[in-house]
Amino acid sequence: MTGRVEGVRLAIVNWRDPWHPAAGGAERYAWELARRFADQGAEVRYVTARAPGQPVRNRVEGVEFVRMGGRFTVYPLVLMWMALRRRSFDAVIDCQNGIPFFTPWVLGRRVPVLCSIFHVHDEQFGMYFPGWLAWIGRMLEGPVARWTYRRQACTAISLTTVTALRERLGWTGPVYVVPVGVTIPERPVPDRPVGDPELVCVSRLVPHKRVERILALADRLRERLPGLRVQIVGDGPSTEGLAKEIAERGLGDVVTLHGFVSEAEKTALVAGAGLHLSASRGEGWGLCVAEAAALGVPTVAYDVDGLRDAVRDGVTGWLVHGDQELEEVVERALQELGDPARRAEVADACHRWAKEFGWDRTAERMGDLVAASIRAGSAYSAGGGAVVVRRYGDEVARVVEGPVRDEALSGSAELIEARPATPVERLLGRADRL
Repeated sequence: MTGRVEGVRLAIVNWRDPWHPAAGGAERYAWELARRFADQGAEVRYVTARAPGQPVRNRVEGVEFVRMGGRFTVYPLVLMWMALRRRSFDAVIDCQNGIPFFTPWVLGRRVPVLCSIFHVHDEQFGMYFPGWLAWIGRMLEGPVARWTYRRQACTAISLTTVTALRERLGWTGPVYVVPVGVTIPERPVPDRPVGDPELVCVSRLVPHKRVERILALADRLRERLPGLRVQIVGDGPSTEGLAKEIAERGLGDVVTLHGFVSEAEKTALVAGAGLHLSASRGEGWGLCVAEAAALGVPTVAYDVDGLRDAVRDGVTGWLVHGDQELEEVVERALQELGDPARRAEVADACHRWAKEFGWDRTAERMGDLVAASIRAGSAYSAGGGAVVVRRYGDEVARVVEGPVRDEALSGSAELIEARPATPVERLLGRADRL
């Protein structure tokens, strides 16, 4: 990494930190950025809620954590904290977990803000809150946020998140793609012997993840697939209900609820499975899908937002389309994977796909945007979409957006290539060679 943000005073505001009991992929994303920016020499403050027992302040890997408030009170408290320190930051990454922090309200106009969006929550508010509160959530996520960030910009982690912002929230301002990274194992996972089918699902156990569908799948498949085992890794408010359903269906010898486990245990469980499953109704990307792919394990998921980006249908996994049943697609996948040559082909494709999304590359792309936005005095760019550019002496063409694109094209005399990026190139951040 090249020290893009060296000396920058950066605030990353997020609903939770990665050690919060309810932390998920969005918190992992923010943390992986924060620690890499601190390593480059940036002064990083991660401002977030405080779970019971957590310190108000501490420092981890050069990142200063500042914690205040709970599930809802964190928003006004962080806003007041930022207002009192409005001259203390050169840039802000404002993470939207359903609703953002609206930091442009209290910052100077020349402090760039990148509103980092994992996925659009509009349909989920009604699943967790009463009608009146769900309406407030949708208003804050939609019209209020759209107006607040009109002179700034958003970053999205996938192409379908960009589409959802445009079509479901009516977002008209600039949106740049900075995908999620994945940790690649140092050594490849050995080929799995053919044996009893073992499936794994790594997920927060919350309603919109629809893990109960995997229990129904296990119930239907256990007679046709003797020896079937299903490992469910994760925790959340749905745990008790899922445990009760496992008992009612008599699935105790088929399905194991592992709860929260260490990273090493999670890796071992995923690596030992032949297939990873996701029944989610929608994601921003699907970090668990990418982590499984890094271990050579393909995923079966529904053809929904985020997951259709993370799973290359028929290459690194299989998507459940339209009127198809999850059971039908899982059986087809297991049949294909029963052929050793096909299994090796899919595992290799999974490895290659996962390697496109390292955390260093994610931080590099976000760091470029932060640095260029500071130089421009705003994250906003009125230019066109993502562009593939290559300069004399560069071996690889890269994809640039927003202020980074504006800077690259301003020195056009040095360019030997400048053309619109394809959707896949925009996701990858480079010229497509897949």
